[in-house]
Amino acid sequence: MAWTRTYDEAEPQRVNKWLAQSGVCSRREAEQLISDGLVSIDGEVVEDVGRKIQPGQTLVLADRATAKLDATPTYLIHKPRGVVSSQPDPGQVPAARLLTRANLWGDAAGVAIPQSGDLIPPVGRLDKDSRGLLLLSQDGVVAKAVIGPQSDLEKEYRVAVMGELTEEKLELLRFGLELDGRELRPAEVEVISDQRLSFVLREGRNRQIRRMCDLVDLKVVDLFRVRIGPLDLGDMPEGRWRPLTTAERAALISAA
Repeated sequence: MAWTRTYDEAEPQRVNKWLAQSGVCSRREAEQLISDGLVSIDGEVVEDVGRKIQPGQTLVLADRATAKLDATPTYLIHKPRGVVSSQPDPGQVPAARLLTRANLWGDAAGVAIPQSGDLIPPVGRLDKDSRGLLLLSQDGVVAKAVIGPQSDLEKEYRVAVMGELTEEKLELLRFGLELDGRELRPAEVEVISDQRLSFVLREGRNRQIRRMCDLVDLKVVDLFRVRIGPLDLGDMPEGRWRPLTTAERAALISAA
């Protein structure tokens, strides 16, 4: 189905920039769609990649354009402990290897199964010893929404720790710690039950939660990511996966 939207901003804007901000595609992808003659404004095909859309004008992406964009899927996977997110060392299992028909969760009708040799990078990593929600995708717009420098998406974790939990330590975890010489952004940290914490972060430094806990003499014994922005694992079993829907992709980009 063709994508249609009326431009309601006060000032004119370049088509490629507006499409990127709307979460439809990247600027480069928008320029390619224009070059392919797949973008029109008020019924006129856009030929200039620098074209601006005016307030009140309606932009339409042809069916072929939306089919092209839908051809770059994003996969949501429940990564088990022991599986690595990205390029594995010899003997390690990469998360992309779990994307098989046998592991598909939900309705399999119409779902294309990735080829075993496909290189599908993680969008925000989980280390080998952590488990939970992981996104795999080559979609640049999704990657920018989740791990881009301007992203403000919440990432929620359940964390089991060893060590004495005090209010002073909790306050430091919430705000006041530094990693690699840089102050961390405020985090939401709450006690769920005995030795179990909930973390909500809006950034993703390398092994951030484990290192934060180390700084306050707590040892992480289990780290489970349950949510990225509006996406959560729900009741998906460990080791299973499913493709993101078009609506979920749009909600993720909008939330960022």
